[in-house]
Amino acid sequence: MNVTTDPNAWVIIVLVFLLGLLVGMWMTQGGRRKWKSRYKEEQTRRDALEKEHERNRAEWDEREKEWRERDSLRVAAIKDGRDPDTPPA
Repeated sequence: MNVTTDPNAWVIIVLVFLLGLLVGMWMTQGGRRKWKSRYKEEQTRRDALEKEHERNRAEWDEREKEWRERDSLRVAAIKDGRDPDTPPA
């Protein structure tokens, strides 16, 4: 008898395949809820990090604007011949 022509071998192969499907479905039954909750947690964490990054970016842009303004005032004071480190009277 050949494996391809033996009906008992085909029945055993089909039963093993179905058993594998059932065990796979049983094992992932609770796993689906777990990965969905992990995905949602990761998504909320990512959103919070993006908001924090945007806030930090705006803060640094504001600081850079102030620094540039200070530098331009310092350069203007140097050109006028005043001491740039003393406040105007």
